[in-house]
Amino acid sequence: FCLGITNVCPLKHNLYFERFLNPGRQDPPDLDIDFAWDERDTILENVLAEYKGRAAMVANHVSFQPRMALREVAKVYGLTANEIGSIAKGLPYHFRARAIGADLMTSLKSRPESRHLDYPDPWPAVITLAQRIMGIPRYLSVHPGGLIITPSPIDTYVPLERSAKGVPIIQWDKDGAEDAGLVKIDLLGNRSLGVVRDAVRNVHCNGLAFDESAWEPEDDFATQEALAHGHTMGCFYIESPAMRLLQKKAGVGDFDHLVIHSSIIRPAANEFIQEYVRRLHGGAWDPIHPLLADVLDETFGIMVYQEDVSRAAVSTAGFSHTEADGLRKIMSKKDREHALQDFFKRFHEGAQRRGVSEKKIQEIWAMMMSFSGYSFCKPHSASYARVSFQAAYLKVHFPAEFMAAVISNQGGFYSTFAYVSESRRMGVVVDPPHVNHSGMAWKGNGRSMRVGLLAIKALSAKCRERIIARRREEPFRSLGDFMGRVCPDEAEARALINCGALDAFCSDGNRATLMWELARWLKESSERCTERTLFKDDQKSPPPPILPAQDERERLRREYATLGFLCDRHPMTLYKRALKRVRTVKARHLPRFVGRRICFAGWLITGKKVQTKHGDTMEFLTFEDEGGIVETTFFPAVYARFCHMVDRNRPYLLHGKVEEDWGAITLTVDRVTPL
Repeated sequence: FCLGITNVCPLKHNLYFERFLNPGRQDPPDLDIDFAWDERDTILENVLAEYKGRAAMVANHVSFQPRMALREVAKVYGLTANEIGSIAKGLPYHFRARAIGADLMTSLKSRPESRHLDYPDPWPAVITLAQRIMGIPRYLSVHPGGLIITPSPIDTYVPLERSAKGVPIIQWDKDGAEDAGLVKIDLLGNRSLGVVRDAVRNVHCNGLAFDESAWEPEDDFATQEALAHGHTMGCFYIESPAMRLLQKKAGVGDFDHLVIHSSIIRPAANEFIQEYVRRLHGGAWDPIHPLLADVLDETFGIMVYQEDVSRAAVSTAGFSHTEADGLRKIMSKKDREHALQDFFKRFHEGAQRRGVSEKKIQEIWAMMMSFSGYSFCKPHSASYARVSFQAAYLKVHFPAEFMAAVISNQGGFYSTFAYVSESRRMGVVVDPPHVNHSGMAWKGNGRSMRVGLLAIKALSAKCRERIIARRREEPFRSLGDFMGRVCPDEAEARALINCGALDAFCSDGNRATLMWELARWLKESSERCTERTLFKDDQKSPPPPILPAQDERERLRREYATLGFLCDRHPMTLYKRALKRVRTVKARHLPRFVGRRICFAGWLITGKKVQTKHGDTMEFLTFEDEGGIVETTFFPAVYARFCHMVDRNRPYLLHGKVEEDWGAITLTVDRVTPL
């Protein structure tokens, strides 16, 4: 904080210093520093150049996991990409070798995503061989940002090799580097820092007053209100469905609570989240044990941060700060089970000496184990909460500039489709791409934002660059002028017409006329031997014929295929005729139907699979209509029945019961029908 590396004050937020510095600590703490995602590579290049011969990236040891093993063996057998994909998608990306058990074929056939598939020859042989190579090393990859700098030549400390990108990497992973006493510095890329940077830059470009040096978003009431209602799509760490639901349940939007929420929202913590919300709303509670009363007072008696594990071990079992930090660190290791047995024995003995009952020892240990290595330390959570607050402030006060920056940085929890829908719900007008006005990135101005050229799928990077370079000389006057100066290929020209980027050159508003003019231009240019630059002006060409008006649905289909969204409307508005036969409830009206079964028509925008305590798969899916978002739950039986048919390219009718939990509305689905 004193060096300006972080902007989170450790005294103001009561951070736990002993996590980093204690008398018995033998290894130095590592450093995590986030930069905007598109600046990180330049920073890494500069560091490697400045400390040449004394710096290298850390390696990751990549082993064959089920999905990877299946794909690699299938390639050897000459199977096509489509054939491989149909089988491999039955294993989710997060599936690990240790979760398979004895038989990969049995696992595949038992999974609801793939149980309807057949396994003709040579698949039985492929699957058998894939089972044999699972878990063995495949290659060394590069750690996302881990860097080692040594006092003297680095190859006197650790073996090196050069990665495929040409970057020097050590042959040890992060654990090996730390065990050897090497200091790991993580220079990480963060898309939300790019979003904040670009949104602020866009605000300045629009001539609006904004003093970033005096910016205190945490104290802004309108921002706190938005956070308390979960209106945080696009806002870094607090935009996920689970986080938005937690914000709605909590109903608070101040900085201190956001720090808590950023860490408590983790796997295995659901029961503690529910208890936290109950206590937050005034529910009676006692500390899990008097020895932990002061330790967990600010988090309502619930362990939230990584260092809570250390502080609980010190207070409950008399651990030294060094031993407690060792317990915290071992919880994030893959092979932690054996070491944890020893720690539990010491914890059990120390707690007994302090008069803690056997029941309470087990309860405290269970709460500690719920972290499973996924939670944040409080400094990390506070840093993330600050960036989240900055993003939320910009969304509240500069919605067009902010949403344009979110989409341009091509990241986040949702697709461009979902962010465009969110923009419209906020009253932002989405202007279609335009060859004379669109930049590479999206730009906001007032209550509108212009689609950037990056959004046009079929457009190459070189074509985008030529469009911007040529129009700097002078604006494009006609289709022929544009074609002659930019020289896009036919597929690129068709994409520009279909998405509306060339509508300004169509006097009758009929894109079919532009297609006719394109065909004529291509025909004439192929018949001549001169350079295309001779075709700057097509004023002498005869006017196009009067063509039938283009079918609106066909026009919208082509626009959607080119952009992945519609600029002027939500696709659900096109299904009004089909919905007349069904009585459905709009997303914004769901609170009126709590406890009742309803039918909702919506478009899938994101989802997350989780495992139940019994090992069954269930899924949380987010759908939207033109007016709002609905969070849905597919319990294992429903997931197993319908998971194979739900994708993001069409709308669905969802039948289920509307549930309410502390003001957060969800839909528990029991039946799905394609619309």
